[in-house]
Amino acid sequence: MSGSSPSDRVVFHPAGLDDALRAVVEEVGAGRWMAMRDLLAASRSLPGVRTARSQVLGAVAAGSTVVEEWRREEPNSADAAAMSARVAVERALRAGREHPGWAGVLAGRAREACWSAVNTAPADPVPWVCLLALAQLDTTEAVPDHRVAAPWGGSFLPTGPWGLLHEAMLRDPVGREAHVRMLQFWLSRPTGQFSAVWNFVFFMEGLAPAGSPRLVLPLLAHAETYWALRKSGRARDADHRQWQVSESVGRRTERAWSEWFRQPFQEPPTAVDLNLLAHALWAGRRRADAAQVFEVIGPHASRIPWAYVADRPGGPEQAFLEARDQCLYLRH
Repeated sequence: MSGSSPSDRVVFHPAGLDDALRAVVEEVGAGRWMAMRDLLAASRSLPGVRTARSQVLGAVAAGSTVVEEWRREEPNSADAAAMSARVAVERALRAGREHPGWAGVLAGRAREACWSAVNTAPADPVPWVCLLALAQLDTTEAVPDHRVAAPWGGSFLPTGPWGLLHEAMLRDPVGREAHVRMLQFWLSRPTGQFSAVWNFVFFMEGLAPAGSPRLVLPLLAHAETYWALRKSGRARDADHRQWQVSESVGRRTERAWSEWFRQPFQEPPTAVDLNLLAHALWAGRRRADAAQVFEVIGPHASRIPWAYVADRPGGPEQAFLEARDQCLYLRH
């Protein structure tokens, strides 16, 4: 991982702090797949790292045919099968945002690619996480895997893709992306209510051990629900000020700070998780603590959460710079 000084420019790059991934992203963007193959092969013993890298590479590759070319060259490659699933899911999710009429067809194709990848490499967590990602497009819960009763937690936990989460966790016990995908599933429900989101967060945060990135999941939930309210014009003053006045936000920020950031990480932190914590500390007036997180972040900003809270013409970049400069000023 790389850090940087406050004078460096802001970098919004999908690889975040992962230098090895950054180089491969450039290769994939240029239509070359061999570096992607080598990076994924080197990540097989690190399921969380492999999952995170495959997510980024799938998003980059979705606009080209680079993964299809890889599959033609190496049709028996399990990594190529996993990336085919990633690309198919990314295209379906984009259609859900931009061309909803195509989303159902693309989701069906993506689901087929995921099950093919499961059969090719049963121990790989990536196809199961991909299946979880697709669940957010199924707003009527027509797919039986998306309306499974929760195996724990009693009746307050709603039905959902719990079986898919279980399979992903068997293969990647840290399960950062798997839990993010579960959160996105409930955020996508058409009711516009967040009770299922918070029931899930309340239950799962109690299971996250020290050093786990799942301790940052509640901060993502606060950011996402705030953005949903803000987009719909329903955000109240208390929503805008939750990082200063909400006891639950303060408690969750402290847990992420003391039990995740200040502990040995279970796996390398993502730029999004670091930025979520930096924002929560800064907005909660804990600027000396936030400065320590910003120093790890260096120039590697992420659009979540800064795009959600930006209210000036400079957008997320300006929001990040202002918060970082206020905090790092205390350190220099």
